[in-house]
Amino acid sequence: MAAVNASLMAMKGSSLQQWRSAERSTAFGDIRNNVVPTSRGLRVKCMAEGDTQPKDSSTPSTQSTIPIPPPPGPKRVSTKFADVFAFSGPAPETINGRLAMLGFVSALGVEIASGKDLFSQLATGGVPLFLGSAVLLSVASVIPMFKGVSKESKSQAIMSSGAEMLNGRFAMIGLIALALTEYLKGGPLIS
Repeated sequence: MAAVNASLMAMKGSSLQQWRSAERSTAFGDIRNNVVPTSRGLRVKCMAEGDTQPKDSSTPSTQSTIPIPPPPGPKRVSTKFADVFAFSGPAPETINGRLAMLGFVSALGVEIASGKDLFSQLATGGVPLFLGSAVLLSVASVIPMFKGVSKESKSQAIMSSGAEMLNGRFAMIGLIALALTEYLKGGPLIS
């Protein structure tokens, strides 16, 4: 403490008699006001100490009488047709994403194997194959939704519903970009 007093006296060049601590007692506890010198004058620092009054142990605790509510159950998924096929429902993006993933991979695979662009693939018998796979994937995707099973409940670490949604969105963009690029180029993307 003597070293602190000496350093404070050296900073101000005067005695520490003008900086005194004051203590007072309030309902919240004891408060100490420490006056600390600064370069522009004095700065007052207040600190409150914890309540030193003994707590009354005769008042009963109400924590044991409040019942704890049960945890909420699993989120119920609506199985109504209008809810499943709503604009923000689970079916449209799931089905479109799965069809886009199948279409993008199939279009690139056939293009590599035969050298035909996307439009010539559709013109030479690709429409019936597309419609058949679209119906098959749509029915296979909708049946679990009408049973109340959500994609999130079957999600795993690697094969997650978020990854499927993201891959489906990229496949939708990729299929449109493939068709637009081949149309502007006038031929297959991969020659």
